[in-house]
Amino acid sequence: MSDEQIGNSTPTDAATRVVPADGQRSFMRILINTAVANFTTSFLWFALTFWVYLETENVMATGIIGGAFMLLIAVFSMVFGTIVDNHRKKSVFVFSSIITAIAFTLAGVIYLLLPTEDILNVGGWQFWLFCLVILGGAIVEQMRGIALSTTVTLLIPVDRHANANGLVGTVQGIAFIITSVFSGLAIGWLGMGWTLAISIVMVVLTMLHLLGISMPEEEPEKEEGRTKTSDLRLGFTTVMAIPGLFALIIFSMFNNFIGGTYMALMDPYGLTIMSVQAWGLSFGLASTGFIVGGLLIAKFGLGKNPIRTMLWLVAAMGLLGAIFTIREWTWLYIVGIWLYMMLIPAVEASEQTVIQKVVTFRRQGRVFGFAQMMEAAAAPITAFLIAPIAQYWIIPFMRSDQGDAQFGWLLGSGQGRGIALIFLVGGLIMILVAFLAMSTKQYRKLSSIFQADETTTPQEQTLGDISEDPSH
Repeated sequence: MSDEQIGNSTPTDAATRVVPADGQRSFMRILINTAVANFTTSFLWFALTFWVYLETENVMATGIIGGAFMLLIAVFSMVFGTIVDNHRKKSVFVFSSIITAIAFTLAGVIYLLLPTEDILNVGGWQFWLFCLVILGGAIVEQMRGIALSTTVTLLIPVDRHANANGLVGTVQGIAFIITSVFSGLAIGWLGMGWTLAISIVMVVLTMLHLLGISMPEEEPEKEEGRTKTSDLRLGFTTVMAIPGLFALIIFSMFNNFIGGTYMALMDPYGLTIMSVQAWGLSFGLASTGFIVGGLLIAKFGLGKNPIRTMLWLVAAMGLLGAIFTIREWTWLYIVGIWLYMMLIPAVEASEQTVIQKVVTFRRQGRVFGFAQMMEAAAAPITAFLIAPIAQYWIIPFMRSDQGDAQFGWLLGSGQGRGIALIFLVGGLIMILVAFLAMSTKQYRKLSSIFQADETTTPQEQTLGDISEDPSH
């Protein structure tokens, strides 16, 4: 197949794409269903993390669990993206729900059959079998996130993409709040067994509800001459063909290096300064920021240049991350998390809105999969590194007289000062990288492409030819 045959459409087909008349209604139904499914997965995942830490008091174990979650997402994201592009989106939603239901049910069987003390032995195979089965169900659920991002393009007009992505952030925030509150309460009052039972019932009910949702969509366009290997490679080649897009994904990847630090240490810090019930409720309260941020994007969008918006907000997130544990004050931690959460929907929506506009629809699953692979790969590297460093070096040092003498003036005193030092350094690095990114040529190129008028600008037509050509 020639380059001309491959590049026979507009650059992204976003401006000319006709969405179904009832697309908004279908999108809202699938969005709510996905929110409940994500809540169920996160509920069990949060509960597992709480349970393991409370029973073992091992920061490294929770760090490895969190790191393994992100690592497996990185490994499977390109495969998930290819599946999304080559199948109807509803079929993808149903498939992921079935696999998650099977995995969670299997985890329940393991919990019933094996002694609890064996499951909680971090060095034993029972612990890792139990965690990996839950991980498997949670990982497959991530396929729905890729499918949902492409569903925005499928069902929503291009000028409303940013607002729709804001709604995604809003419902994710609602699910996040319910998750954090009920996970802490479930582990604190009901235990792991009932938590598993609730998760299994919820995922089955969500799957049954999904079967009744109709999505107006055609059979995905088949690209001739493609093999399984080239299908996977298309995500990378499409990203590389669009100036500045790879740099945007790399920036998000680096941002996730810092995110891995928070992933590994945020729960241990919260559980250090309060009870599991109080931490669950506090995190739920702080997570209302996610809803506020998503609603603001749904109402006002992201401005003319979402990329610039994203970089400024990442710098603000770095500042918050640096100071919200500067003292061991519960209110400061909660307020800091609330503000941090309020910015997350805008950062995520910015990247999604750019990809939805500059990448042709039939490639979006693979591009979103590639982006998720790169970004997810960063967090486990940090988590695997920072958890043992925190456990065996920084935390003991900051609890010593020497650590208090060197950093007490800056970070105060308390049991969580080691984690606070890590958060401070990570936040400052995030600020520096955001400002450096604003000065790059790649930032200016991608901004120009996004803001260009696709109907009249020759540069956009050239972009279309390139982005359709996998040889670039």
